[in-house]
Amino acid sequence: MPLKLAITIFFVLLLSLLAEYVSPKVSGIISGIPTGTAILLFFYALEQGTAFSVQSAVFNVGGIVAVHMFIYLYYLCSKNNSKSNILFSTIAATSGYLAVSFIVRQIPFTLCTAILIPLVSIPLFSYLLKRIENTTIEQKIQLTPQILLIRVLVASVIITIITEIAGLVGPAWAGILSVFPTTVLPLVLIIHATYGQKQVHTILKHIPLGQWSVVMYVISVTFAYPAFGVYWGTILAYCPVAVYLFVLWKWHQRKAASLS
Repeated sequence: MPLKLAITIFFVLLLSLLAEYVSPKVSGIISGIPTGTAILLFFYALEQGTAFSVQSAVFNVGGIVAVHMFIYLYYLCSKNNSKSNILFSTIAATSGYLAVSFIVRQIPFTLCTAILIPLVSIPLFSYLLKRIENTTIEQKIQLTPQILLIRVLVASVIITIITEIAGLVGPAWAGILSVFPTTVLPLVLIIHATYGQKQVHTILKHIPLGQWSVVMYVISVTFAYPAFGVYWGTILAYCPVAVYLFVLWKWHQRKAASLS
């Protein structure tokens, strides 16, 4: 548990710094890659066995649509330019996630049928969020030890709750919970409370684009874990993710060059 918590907190802090010192857009894309998913599936395999983790991975793919509902509801509920609606946005988004998760849980997924969900969900929610204006953070706050401590505490509470619940349920619900935005939610709360909703919306806009890499990762895990074990399987599963991010980076470079 301490290692699991430390790794996830590291990713949350890294993503918040990317949003502040690079751009919310980059942070959003990176938020979509398998960070929380990879961490949870890795520890599922270590603690419950590779068969449990592979079964969970199938429902992880199907559960991506629940994450998209979380993102979209948080966006809709936080349109009002007020930091006071953070709690309402979080409750509404989490409720939407749980409602969609309950529906997804009722579907007898195989890997092939589960993949159909993100094939529809990612383009759909990318379209619904495409009109969000990209913003940057111009006036960055000074990162004091107190601010970093608050960020760590926020991330720790959310991560602990989700991972403890996942350990008490079967592989199907564990798989759905493994796709819960364990890194995205603390990141969103940190940036929203610090800077406001516009920067958060930029992050949310670009998360679906990064989630193609989650699909690649989960497909790879279902084959790599049984064949190569947890450690090598994790490394091999990240190979297509690295290729995807490289291609995406090159595409953005060319797009930026064509506009300049």
